Amino acid sequence: MLCQVCKKKEATVHYTKIINGQIEELHMCDECAANNNEFEFDTTFSFHKLLTGLIDSIQGETIKKEAEEITCPFCGLTYAEFRQTGKFGCSQCYNTFKSSLNPLFRGIHGYNKHIGKVPKRANKTLAQKREIDKLRNKMNELVANEAFEEAAILRDKIKKLENELDGQRGE
Repeated sequence: MLCQVCKKKEATVHYTKIINGQIEELHMCDECAANNNEFEFDTTFSFHKLLTGLIDSIQGETIKKEAEEITCPFCGLTYAEFRQTGKFGCSQCYNTFKSSLNPLFRGIHGYNKHIGKVPKRANKTLAQKREIDKLRNKMNELVANEAFEEAAILRDKIKKLENELDGQRGE
């Protein structure tokens, strides 16, 4: 299909616009599409633009407006500047912007703490904490289903693991 604008080159951009049920299609070559004022093409990929887009889509308007005014007391970086660059100014920015970052992490990862895989050689304490969390979740399910005997068994396992953890911390 030829470009509908220059009628010379092959159309590679196919644009469909629907306004109030009216469908308008336009087929253009790359050059004519780049010169079209109706939309903007940015062919460079930027992680910062991706991050900024995620921040904007996940955080609500009120959170964004409140967060915009936050400034790191150590480096002077504002939250608005962080949104533009996707980079912190110093190590204290994480603590300064923490209240605005938790919803962002939850939106991106589904959680605001790391729950992914851990290398086998990683410290034993982390593995035990994860096991305790897993057992607690299972125990809560059992209690909700009124399986109290099985829940009591898990409760005892949790106590045993917590005692082991306390013993490791004391060493």
